Amino acid sequence: PGSCPAPCECSEPAKTVKCVNRNLTAVPPDLPPYVRNLFITGNRLARLPAGAFPAQRLPDLSALNLSGNHLRAVEAGALAALPALRQLDLSGNPLVSLSPQAFGEGGSPLEELALRGALRDHGVLLSLGAMLQSGALRNLSRLELADNGLLPLPAGAFAALLALRQLDLGDSSLVGLRNASLQAPGRLQGLNLSDDSLGVLRNGTPAQLRGGPPALRRVGLGRNAWLCDCAVEDLVAWLKEGDRAEGKEALTCAYPDKVLGKALLKINGSDLNCSVPVDLPSQLQTSYVFLGIVLALIGAIFLLVLYLNRKGIKKWMHNIRDACRDHMEGYHYRYEINADPRLTNLSSNSDV
Repeated sequence: PGSCPAPCECSEPAKTVKCVNRNLTAVPPDLPPYVRNLFITGNRLARLPAGAFPAQRLPDLSALNLSGNHLRAVEAGALAALPALRQLDLSGNPLVSLSPQAFGEGGSPLEELALRGALRDHGVLLSLGAMLQSGALRNLSRLELADNGLLPLPAGAFAALLALRQLDLGDSSLVGLRNASLQAPGRLQGLNLSDDSLGVLRNGTPAQLRGGPPALRRVGLGRNAWLCDCAVEDLVAWLKEGDRAEGKEALTCAYPDKVLGKALLKINGSDLNCSVPVDLPSQLQTSYVFLGIVLALIGAIFLLVLYLNRKGIKKWMHNIRDACRDHMEGYHYRYEINADPRLTNLSSNSDV
């Protein structure tokens, strides 16, 4: 106890241990108990099994950096025996399995979690959503999910993070935000949506930002290709009425060509050429009602014509019946002649 593992560099005065680029395939089991800042980066751990960190051996470990280790699986209980853990960095790992019980059953005191570029697998994204919703990370104040393909975000993933203050969703190819996915607690102060693929903010997102957490003071929207059509009106109104958006003066239109490069703050109704919106569901409902009335009138007229001409129709039906009966009798007579050889010979002699 107290010694430094062979592949690592230790500093007892700084309470720091660094095991960087050592091709490690497992967490060193003989880490000194004084460590508070542990860097195990650039290795080949592949998986983090249950009990990867010895129980009761690292009582003061508060900052753990496991970035860039080719980690693919974080199993249940892998981070459960770290009572003082406050910061965890799992960035740059191609995770395909993240257990919702990675921090154990009782939750974790974790306050900062970085998962930059580690959530490219959709199953891992769903597991993270389940972990966040379960309350296992209810003490999180900073969550970094940048550089991930979050398409889409799990609904209500952040609702249980009552202490969350900083949320980073930048550079994640987001094309939109559903109201349910953006539900955040009232303490949220910063939201980064920069470098995404946001063309518009639909589904009432600007209204949600407008009436969102009162502590929200910083929203990053830079470097998105904004589509300046009628759907951008709510966003422009939100930008003009407050100062929550960072660098809002630099936000410009990318489409259509006639407003290419124009600042969103300078967009007006004449640029958008918006007409009075049509309520399509109401219009369809009116069309269906009108069609039903027309069909009912046609049916009523048809029945009336049938009633007025009932005698003629009855006579016509009788004539058709008589004609069919005569026709069938002729067929029956020919059949009897053909079926009787004597009548057939008689018919032939008569023809001669």
